[in-house]
Amino acid sequence: MSEQAERLYQERLRRYVAAMRNQKPDRVPIRPFVAEFIAKYAGYTNQQVTHDYESAFKAARRCAADFGWDAMPGNLVYNWLGVTKAIGWNFYAFPGVELPVDGVVQYREPPEENAFMKANEYDLLIKDPTEFLLNVWLPRITDHIRRPGEPVTFYHNMALLNGGMSMLSYWHALARQAELLRTKTGTVSAISGLLKAPLDIIGDRLRGYIGLCIDLVEKPDVVLAACEALMPHLLHVALSGADPDKNVPITIWMHRGCVPCVSREHFDGIYWPTLKPIVEEIWAQGHQVLFYAEGNWDAHLQSFAELPEASIIYHVDKGDIFRAHEVLGHRFCVSGGIPNYLLSYGTPDDVRAYCKTVIDGVAQDGGYIMDASAIIQDDTKVENIRAMTDFTREYGVYDQSASVTYSNDQVQRSPKEAKFVVEGKKQKRKPGVCIPWEEKVNEFPKITGNEQLVRETWESVDGLGYAFIWSSFTW
Repeated sequence: MSEQAERLYQERLRRYVAAMRNQKPDRVPIRPFVAEFIAKYAGYTNQQVTHDYESAFKAARRCAADFGWDAMPGNLVYNWLGVTKAIGWNFYAFPGVELPVDGVVQYREPPEENAFMKANEYDLLIKDPTEFLLNVWLPRITDHIRRPGEPVTFYHNMALLNGGMSMLSYWHALARQAELLRTKTGTVSAISGLLKAPLDIIGDRLRGYIGLCIDLVEKPDVVLAACEALMPHLLHVALSGADPDKNVPITIWMHRGCVPCVSREHFDGIYWPTLKPIVEEIWAQGHQVLFYAEGNWDAHLQSFAELPEASIIYHVDKGDIFRAHEVLGHRFCVSGGIPNYLLSYGTPDDVRAYCKTVIDGVAQDGGYIMDASAIIQDDTKVENIRAMTDFTREYGVYDQSASVTYSNDQVQRSPKEAKFVVEGKKQKRKPGVCIPWEEKVNEFPKITGNEQLVRETWESVDGLGYAFIWSSFTW
């Protein structure tokens, strides 16, 4: 690592974290959530960056070096074909396979009659979410894996083997990407860890939107119970991928849990009561959550204001960033708000003018991060991203006499003790566990040595299996 890269990294980390803590750094940090834009900029096709994650990583590092952003995700073209085709996931369409070479990865939600979870299967999910995902859900969402009792071939066994190994390969590569961003370009990896709201993921991955809407009307109590059953597992998944230094946030991609996608009654009675405690527990353990509010969540800003101060960063997509700042800005950092249509179809002067309006309106006291409203794809003009970047770097400078200088200890502040605990109803398998030690130990002959060491070895291996199935579910 060069001294210059490390110096840049530390400056950018302090700037980024200070803003996320809703305080005032030396200038407005720049953190674009770039996806297929990196391919366009670096000269790759969308097929190349979705089939070969190393190409995606190189393209991201090229952007980081050339634009000099403070932070960025290591890779947002994350639905790697190698994993999905090895396992046989049938709900993604890829550039160069099902789509044109320069298409964008698409999620293919099944029709209502082919939903990945049937309307009468909620009880199975509630009783044992992990077993349901492995034995029922996974065979349904793949072409190569069978349910217990069904005929299994060499091809089916290889799908599980190749799928697990390819996912492990990607995880290791992503960790290496974070280190390369730091050592080669001095760039902070913007996020670490993944959270999904229980109600969102039931709609996204189990019932589909139509099925979920029907269930919310016909059996809301059952949907609530299912959300409660998922809570401890989604918390575990989020924390297992979190930044150990507690600097960068866990991200929640917020999908269809807002008005008008669901009613206010269902938001207040199901969505929020099963998400809020998870976020509170994450904050109690010292981690922030980036609320990536896809769509328009303005109707729920007052609910978000109930969360502990500084516990979230609120990202504005289709909502009103000025209203978000008015309601939440005294408690949380706000990010985004630069319309993607402007970055795609406007001029650099249009972009600079809009950035000025946003900086003047929401960033004067700190607590703002520059970014587009939504994920930046390959229809975005390079000159407009450069205009957003350069203008923010020049105009978004704070009065140095009023700015606060942060040490690493200061930016890593967190609650002293956990005040919120998420407790799911009693389940056979706890979060993080597929085959409990109490079952596995019966397979061993008499243990003559240190049983605790044997147990720890098994539980570390079993945890990988848990990570595989739950990562497949939340990815």
